[in-house]
Amino acid sequence: MTQFDYFVVLAEMRTGSNFLEANLNAFDGIECHGEAFNPSFVGYPNKPDLFGITHELRERNPFMLLETIKTKSSGIGGFRFFSNHDSRVLEACLNDERCAKVVLLRNPIESYVSLKIARATDQWKLTNAKHLKKQMIDFDADEFEEHLDSVQSFQVKVLNSLQKSGQTAFYIAYEDLQDVDIINGLARFLGCEAQLTALDQKLKKQNPESLREKVGNFKEMEASLSKLDRFNLFRTPNFEPRRGPVIPTFVAGKKSKLVFMPVRGGPVEAVTQWLADLDECAVSELKTGFKQKNLRQWKATNPGHRSFTVLRHPVARAHAAFCDHILATGPGSYFEIRKTLKNAYKLPIPAKGPDSNYTPAIHRTAFLGFLEFLKANLARQTGVRVDPSWASQLSVLQGMSSVTFPDLILREEWLREDLAIVAAQIGMNEMPLPVAMPDPHIEQLSQIYDSEIEAAARAVYQKDYVAFGFANWR
Repeated sequence: MTQFDYFVVLAEMRTGSNFLEANLNAFDGIECHGEAFNPSFVGYPNKPDLFGITHELRERNPFMLLETIKTKSSGIGGFRFFSNHDSRVLEACLNDERCAKVVLLRNPIESYVSLKIARATDQWKLTNAKHLKKQMIDFDADEFEEHLDSVQSFQVKVLNSLQKSGQTAFYIAYEDLQDVDIINGLARFLGCEAQLTALDQKLKKQNPESLREKVGNFKEMEASLSKLDRFNLFRTPNFEPRRGPVIPTFVAGKKSKLVFMPVRGGPVEAVTQWLADLDECAVSELKTGFKQKNLRQWKATNPGHRSFTVLRHPVARAHAAFCDHILATGPGSYFEIRKTLKNAYKLPIPAKGPDSNYTPAIHRTAFLGFLEFLKANLARQTGVRVDPSWASQLSVLQGMSSVTFPDLILREEWLREDLAIVAAQIGMNEMPLPVAMPDPHIEQLSQIYDSEIEAAARAVYQKDYVAFGFANWR
């Protein structure tokens, strides 16, 4: 009798998980059910259900589907799971010794480039090489840093959970997927006696060229990656060093001894511009891209430094996150989460973004629906990730505290006065004024704000209201 009841393939997008699934399903006695807990669909895109369980039903009770995969699969059943899938299911799987863990790894820069090409071409699978779409992409250092942080945080969470519970996983690298003996070894790990003589070759490798042939600014990428710890990029289940998740977003002055520690969803651009104006330089000349080591070095060589962060009222912050990432459809919008909120949570969001038919009344209904979603999301009752743009500000500061503390916690509504205090503490007698209206959505919020919206926001962010003493927004 096998020691496992089911399995999970812990991976990320563009790591070869489709190819791995195709070969697992080639075994008599193994059945993999796609991305069963993807926030946007159940199992596979454009399919209404999995084992009769719809997207809406799975959102309400993901464990019903998990139990169905265990009991109704042909042989041992399983699914692919990425870091942005339903965290409730991840906790259940990691804590269950009867769940076999398969960890699929790929060089993060390779997966990042592949992901950018797939998004640019909208080609996610390839079965016929004649239909291959090619696209040169540009490397973005900040974007890759965020990708790397996400990948490593997920891998460390998996690793730590296995260590603490005394479990082990079957680790497999992207390059190993072409080795039939390794795939057969994985099958034996899952308790399957059947073996393959050859791999399923229906899926073709996309963009097999070298990175130099796929990245337009290859030299810039090469220079940027040379600053990273090479041993942090690939294939070790130790995944050191374990980096703070938000340090790369910190911004230090070019001349002034200030470090701004942004809270996503707040007046980040306005404060960053103020810091640049203070030093009479461009925003691009400010110091960014910190790691723990060079942040400590910067502090050590700048005695008298001050660090600060800026809080935004929970109502305004939730509204800004809604407008920037959910209501909008352009750069910065969260397409998959937007789709889930529109379809599963029935938010009245225009398919192509706000138009002349999108009235303040509709906007109010949509924002209240978003707040209702946030209440469940922050309580980990949804399959959608808790994004930094709407996570509680208290939890964001607690995350920062594992590495460093802000000397001052400022408030957006008192920004001019508070920034004057910051400037004075480093000996500045004069300072530029901050941008007059940091939040571009403030007028739209003013049109719909009332006691119901305030009460809904308080229900979501009670911890922030208590910890930071927020009064009603207006």
